[in-house]
Amino acid sequence: MEFHYPNGKKYRREPSPQKSNNKEKIISYSKRGMTLEEDLNETNLYYLSKGMAVIHKKPTPIQIVQVDYQSRSTAVIKEAYFRQASTTDYNGVYKGKYIDFEAKETQSNTSFPLRNFHEHQINHMKNVVSHNGIAFVILRFVNADEVFLLESKDLFSFWDRMESGGRKSIKREEIISCGHRIEYGLHPRIDYLKVIQQLLLI
Repeated sequence: MEFHYPNGKKYRREPSPQKSNNKEKIISYSKRGMTLEEDLNETNLYYLSKGMAVIHKKPTPIQIVQVDYQSRSTAVIKEAYFRQASTTDYNGVYKGKYIDFEAKETQSNTSFPLRNFHEHQINHMKNVVSHNGIAFVILRFVNADEVFLLESKDLFSFWDRMESGGRKSIKREEIISCGHRIEYGLHPRIDYLKVIQQLLLI
């Protein structure tokens, strides 16, 4: 099925990491192989069930333009367009604070490509911050299976550097230096609110 942005450009999703068939690894790392989105969705369900926060993945409205409709039970969408440019992946409320963030994965071992972000997403996060909301990104290095929370102010700095003719990516060392590493847990899986609480001292 094909999806298109409002400008007609085809949407391409980055490939998810392949799940290992190695039984020993499955035993040692019980939930590795899940995508970042799956991990975050599970985490948000835990937050909701414990009354800690209400944070959801934003639905993206689409316009269906082609359907293979041989029968009601076998209808398949063949082509669709995003009705509008997406902003960020997740939003919600935590202790009276508006939370808004994007989640991205990369197969690179050395840097995080800024092309993974779009200008309208950066502008959206800047607008959130201007109204005293909390905006950030959660980044995952797939091969190393490392997850970091990068504050919006640092993302804006790297973005502005690129716009000024600098690097088109964020070095892994830079993310380690200014970001906040999140260790995997069981419940919750990716406890990013622990980082937010420390940053806000709430």
